[in-house]
This record gives sequence, C-alpha cells and structure tokens, in this order.
Amino acid sequence: MKIDILTLFPDFLTSFLEWSMIKKAREIKALDLKVHNLRDWGIDERGTVDDTPYGGGPGMILRIEPVYKALLALNPKPQTLNSKTIFLSPRGKVLNQKKAGQLSKKEHLILLCGHYEGIDERIRRHLIDEEISIGNYVLSGGELPAMTLVDAVSRLLPGVLEKEGASEIESFSPGLKKLLNDKYKMLNEQLLLEYPHYTRPPKFKGWKVPPVLLSGNHGKIKEWRAKKVKIKK
Repeated sequence: MKIDILTLFPDFLTSFLEWSMIKKAREIKALDLKVHNLRDWGIDERGTVDDTPYGGGPGMILRIEPVYKALLALNPKPQTLNSKTIFLSPRGKVLNQKKAGQLSKKEHLILLCGHYEGIDERIRRHLIDEEISIGNYVLSGGELPAMTLVDAVSRLLPGVLEKEGASEIESFSPGLKKLLNDKYKMLNEQLLLEYPHYTRPPKFKGWKVPPVLLSGNHGKIKEWRAKKVKIKK
C-alpha cells in the first residue's frame, strides 16, 4: 500500500515513520509512506498556501490551487488506481475498525491535513473523496488524526503483525464475534471489546490470575473469554 500525507508541518511526522509497526511495515515493504510539505506547491516563492476568508472573519484558509497541484502530482491518473483522497476533519465520519479494514484494501491513500481556520470549500466539494474524523473534538491540525489513521490501517496489512491473524480477534474486529454465544449474533462487531488478558506471575500482592486460564482446558478458556467480552456503550 502507498500512503502520501500532505501537511504544512512535515517535521511533526518524521519520528512517527521510525517507530513500531509503521517502521516494520515500511521495512517489509508492505507500506510505502511518504510525507510531503504542501508549501512545495505554494502559489509563490515563499510557499504561500493560505489567505484570508472572503466575507471576513478570524484565521486563514487553505487555498485551492496548492492542494489541486499537490494532488495532481501525487496521483496524476486517479481513475487507474484503487485510490482515495481523504481530508482529516471534525466534519467527517468517525474512524472505526470497519473503516480501517476497508481502507487497508486500497492501493493508494492521500491524506490531507488541514490547519488554521479551515480549507476552501471547493477543495472539499471537488478534490476530496472522503472526510474522516477521529473524534468529536477540535485539534490544531490534521497531523495527529493522520497518524492515527495510518497506524490503524497499516497494522492490518499482510505481514505487519507478528502473528498471522492477530488482528482477527481483538476489540471491534469481526473475529471476536466468533467467540460469542448465539444471543450475540445480531450485534454489530464494532460494539464489542476484547476479553481481558493475564501473564506471569500467577499471583502478585495477592492479586490472582483467574484459575480457568491456568487450567489448560481450552474449551473452558474459550467459554470464559466469551463471557468476558464486553459491549461498548
């Protein structure tokens, strides 16, 4: 998968590329991730990308010309690729595991990080395929949401997680539903939270691991885990 991030603050994302699953995904070439400075497509030598809003008001607005030129350079033939251009915005639908799974099947994602007061509405109407939010609150820019989206998507790419199928049985994932009793069949898997985990030592300060997990009885363990799955409210 290829992901391009358009931002006014590329240095903010530099260390993100070199840690944990993102680093591994890049090393095994499951992920081709690049960060681009939107000012490289600015309207003048200074790299200007914003202007005051028509009609007055506080803040600055991202202009359409730099965004248009950047998107054209990053994806000159969008109709030939399984691609999507996403604007990280509080107006978008909130990211969830189902959406992350859908995006992980794409060949190419372009993530536009907003800043300042907002973007020219024509960008939203004519250049963006989808808007995605990470929650009902306002951040200074789209960089943190972009990192969240990349992390959620990249860990679902083949070969990124240590154990094959590790993402199948975890919170919000379809595989978690397989553990549950028939009465849960109509539940949306996005509402389910994974069962608790324990490791050594079996006892610490009087706090004990549930005996069933030490029993070696895999049938009983599966039943216990099914009972401990919670419904997110």
